[in-house]
Amino acid sequence: MNDPLESSIFGDHDEHVGDHRGQSPAHGPTRGPSERGERARLTRRESRRAERRSAKSRRARSHKPPLWRRIAVITLALAVIGGGVAVAYTYLRPVVAGMFESNDYPGPGSGEVPVVVEHGDTGAAIATTLVNAGVVKSTKAYIEAAADNPKSAGIQPGTYRLRKQMSAAAAVAVLVDPDNRITTQVTIREGLWAKEIYAELSKHTGIPVADYAAAAKDGAALGLPPAAKGNVEGYLFPAKYSFDPGTTAKDQLAQMVAQSVKRLEALGVPDERMERTVIIASLVEAEARRPEDRPKVARVIENRLAKKMKLQLDSTVNYAAGKHGITTSDADRASKSPYNTYVHASLPPGPIGNPGESAITAAVHPATGPWLYFVTVNPRTGETKFAVTLAEHEKNVAQFQAWCAANKGTC
Repeated sequence: MNDPLESSIFGDHDEHVGDHRGQSPAHGPTRGPSERGERARLTRRESRRAERRSAKSRRARSHKPPLWRRIAVITLALAVIGGGVAVAYTYLRPVVAGMFESNDYPGPGSGEVPVVVEHGDTGAAIATTLVNAGVVKSTKAYIEAAADNPKSAGIQPGTYRLRKQMSAAAAVAVLVDPDNRITTQVTIREGLWAKEIYAELSKHTGIPVADYAAAAKDGAALGLPPAAKGNVEGYLFPAKYSFDPGTTAKDQLAQMVAQSVKRLEALGVPDERMERTVIIASLVEAEARRPEDRPKVARVIENRLAKKMKLQLDSTVNYAAGKHGITTSDADRASKSPYNTYVHASLPPGPIGNPGESAITAAVHPATGPWLYFVTVNPRTGETKFAVTLAEHEKNVAQFQAWCAANKGTC
C-alpha cells in the first residue's frame, strides 16, 4: 500500500511504483521514517514556492494592458516615427539635392533681359542683380566666373541686354564688353548752336526738341557757372555721348555742361572768367578751321580788344541773323544786334556756338604775336593768313576774293 503522506503530496502511484517500494532489502534499501519526513518537508517547501510563482504570474496577467490599448500605443509610435521621416524628408531633401545639383546654368540662355549695373556696384551686387533677374543661377557661380575673367574689374555702369538662364561665364562675357550696353549714341560736332544740338539730340533719342529747350531755361539745374547768367550756349561740350535708357533731356544737357566746366577747370579758368573764355573760344571755333591756326586767331582777338578795335567778325553777324556762312551782306553788317562786331567794339554778349577742347585751349593759351588781322584764303582747305598791317591784310583779302570768284556759289 502507498504511504498516506506520500500519496497526499505526490498523489497515487501506479502499482509498479508501490511494488518496488514494498520489495525486500534484497531488491533495494528501505527508507526509514526520518528520511521520509525530511523529504516531505522539502516537498512542502517547493510546493509553496511553486504556489508563490503561480500567484505572481496570475497577478502579472491580471495587470497586463488590454489589447486595444497596446494597439493604440503601437499605432501612435508608428505615427511619430512616420512623421519624423516625413519632416526629415521635407527639410533634408533640398539640402541633399543641392549637394549634387550644379549652381550654374549650362548654356547661353534664351530670351532677352535688360539688366542695369549701377555706379559703384560691386561684384556681389552685380551677382545679386543677375540672380534676381533670372539671368544666372547663383551668386556663387557669377562671382567665380568673374574671378576667372580679368576684364570683370572694368565692367562699366549702364544697361545691358542679357538672356534668361545664362551660364555665369557667358553673362560675364557680355558685361565686360562696353559695346553690349544698351545706349543711345549721339555725336555732337564742334561749333553747333544750342538749338542745333537740341535737334540732333532729339533725332537720336526721340525726345522732343521742346523738352531740351525747356530744360535749358534752368541753368542752375544744368550746373552752369554763375557767370553764364543762365545761358547754356557755349557750354554744351561737343563730343560723343552714350545715354542710358530713360535719361531725360535735362540730364543729357547737364552731362554736356559738366564736360565743358570740367575742361575749363582743368585749364585753370576761375569761375568769374569762364564766360569770357567761352565767348572767345566760340569765336575761335567759328573762324578757324585748322587746329594750328586757332591760337593765332585767339591772339588777334585779344590784340584788337586791347587796342579797342572792332572785331569785325562775320561769324558774329551770321549768328545774330540765325544763318551760317563765310561772308555777310551790307545789310547784315548794319544790324543793331549786340552780336554785330562790325558795330560794337567789344566781345559779343554771349558765346556764338559751342566750342570744342582745341578752341577752348586756344582761348586760354593764345599764341604770342602782333597780328591784328586774319582771313581764310581757301575756305575748302581752311588755309588762313595773318597780318599785322591793314595793307598786308588787304592783299590776303584779295586772295580770298579770287578763290570765291573761281568757286562761284561757295562764298
